[in-house]
Amino acid sequence: MGISKYVDKSKKSFPFSDTPNTAVITCTHIVDDKEPILFVSHDEDDGMWQFLCGREHSDDDAKIVSLKYVFELDHTIGLLKNLPCGYCAERESLNDKWRISQQ
Repeated sequence: MGISKYVDKSKKSFPFSDTPNTAVITCTHIVDDKEPILFVSHDEDDGMWQFLCGREHSDDDAKIVSLKYVFELDHTIGLLKNLPCGYCAERESLNDKWRISQQ
C-alpha cells in the first residue's frame, strides 16, 4: 500500500499525458549551455514535442531526450501540458507568459 501511494504521488507531479520517457527534441543550447526554453511546439504530423531556445539551429544542435528530462530542467513547461498538436508556444524570457499560436 505504501508503494502505490508513492507512485500515485509521483504521477501527479508529472503533468503531461505522454509518458515521462517520451522522446522529445531539444537543442544543445538548452542541454549543454543551460539556456532557457523559449519555444515549444507539438507537431501536428507526428505528435513530437520540441523544446528549443528560440535561436537558429543546425542539425548538429539537435538532441533527443526524454520529456521528463526537459520537465526537470524547467517545470514551467508543465503549463503547456494540454498544448494541442499543431500548436506552438513562445515567450521572450523565463519570466514572460507563454503565447500560444497555431503552426
